[in-house]
Amino acid sequence: MDHQFQLPGSYKKWTYGLIGAGVIALVWGLIMYHPFEHAGHGEHADSTRFWAVLLQNSVFFLLVVNAAMFFICVTTMAMGGWVIAFRRVSEAISSVVPILGILTFVILMAIVFGGRTDIYHWLDTDAVAKDHILTGKSGFLNIKFYTIWSALTIFLWWFLGKKMRSLSLQSDKEGHMDYETGKKWIWKNTVWASLYTIVFTLTVASTIPWLWLMSIDAHWYSTMYSWYTFASTFVSGVSLIALFVIYLKNRNELPYVTEEHLHDLGKFMFAFSVFWTYLWFSQYMLIWYSNQPEETKYFIERIGTATKAGPYKAIFFLNLIINFLCPLLILMKKGTKRNWTMVTFMAVLIIFGHWLDFFQMVMPGTVHGHYHLMPFEFGIACLFIGLIMWGTGNYLSKHSLLAKNHPFLKESMIHHT
Repeated sequence: MDHQFQLPGSYKKWTYGLIGAGVIALVWGLIMYHPFEHAGHGEHADSTRFWAVLLQNSVFFLLVVNAAMFFICVTTMAMGGWVIAFRRVSEAISSVVPILGILTFVILMAIVFGGRTDIYHWLDTDAVAKDHILTGKSGFLNIKFYTIWSALTIFLWWFLGKKMRSLSLQSDKEGHMDYETGKKWIWKNTVWASLYTIVFTLTVASTIPWLWLMSIDAHWYSTMYSWYTFASTFVSGVSLIALFVIYLKNRNELPYVTEEHLHDLGKFMFAFSVFWTYLWFSQYMLIWYSNQPEETKYFIERIGTATKAGPYKAIFFLNLIINFLCPLLILMKKGTKRNWTMVTFMAVLIIFGHWLDFFQMVMPGTVHGHYHLMPFEFGIACLFIGLIMWGTGNYLSKHSLLAKNHPFLKESMIHHT
């Protein structure tokens, strides 16, 4: 139970290799795409592309790693003991939030204070003054509110997440708990988990997607957008947890993790893929059915009209195939959810699929026209993946892989689904 995980050389090579590839892509973008060149709405496509790609990747991967802490908190409030056998994996992933949070905040501030009206049209004060829709949203679509709320949100994610991790690590130091001590400790965890969940609801499930992503298309309306974004990043977060669990299991770590735990992670991947699809269909169907110009514009930019296909039509529906049909057909069977290889494959596919989902959420409203999926786009993604691997591996190698004194550990050891 006191075993410390030593990062293997191959893990370090992949980590630094991905970070290196990402840095090369970033430098290439700085040299070739002239990102600091002034760009108005619809001008200087390369400059716009640079910031749009950074925005897409930073927001997506930040929300994914943050979903790992949400997973801890909701299972804590539900008294879910089955997760304790691999809880440290979720903690390790969530420890990357401050790193990606700082990077994301820097990128957001560079866009906002750089006057990138090609990304956020509402930054153009003259356009806002002449547009009644933008004027009506100016109460929250303004630089001051955007900056303060973004900073406060990232800080609260970091602070409350750090508190949850410190409580977990505290149990290692304090030793075995008797009934009363364990009861008080669980209650303390539940209180902090509740606070985190409230903040998560007020940010990820509502305001933050409006500010960071939906305001790219500031004339558009959708009451489902934040839940849609949440579902996309949460299922990706669970998939990321599954990948690290399987990796450690393959290295003879996490001795109390069995196919029963893998089965339940597979259930989450399956269930939230279906939930994401429900939101995808509901949003699309209702906007198509109502046929209101201010709403249909969002989908016309992506899939076009009955007479003319849009430039993003292929990726729009590929997104549905990867994120719905594949999880539905593959993860529906019980045996598949207990198969380490198939769960690994599906976890990678789901994360990639929802990365594409965020790609088509950001690009049509910024670069317009035909999209690029070139080495630059994949290189920036590699940078963030490498940072996640570095931060997660660093946490795993510094702390026990098992929350050995957790009152629910025995429940997790004998877990049967």
